[in-house]
This record gives sequence, C-alpha cells and structure tokens, in this order.
Amino acid sequence: MKSRYSILIQWSDEDQCYIVSLPEFGNYARTHGDTYEEALKNAQEVLELLIEDDNLPQPNIYDSKVIAS
Repeated sequence: MKSRYSILIQWSDEDQCYIVSLPEFGNYARTHGDTYEEALKNAQEVLELLIEDDNLPQPNIYDSKVIAS
C-alpha cells in the first residue's frame, strides 16, 4: 500500500510499548505494538481501513530540506 499519510511512532515508558498516531485522522486514530515493527504493521493495517472512506483528509506535507554541516 502506498499512501502519503503520516505515521508517528513513539516509545511509551508508561505503557512499555510503541504508541502510534495517524495525525491526519485525528486524536482517535491510534494503535500500538510491543516492537517498532509490530507498531508499524498495526499502523499500516489501521491506515488501510481508514482510507477505504471516501471523505479523506489531505495528507500533511513536510519540508524535507537537508541542512549540510
């Protein structure tokens, strides 16, 4: 699956797992995983379900400039 939606994966000390947010879909589009790979897989599955909807939000576009040191 190719999409341009954001997937934010962060470790949670409190939950002792990776918490995943899908920012374009709001505060309730979340999942988790015990490993980074599991969290990413779960996020992709959730994203697949969300993009079945006809009323999709616009993907966030981030500036990808690289600063040389």
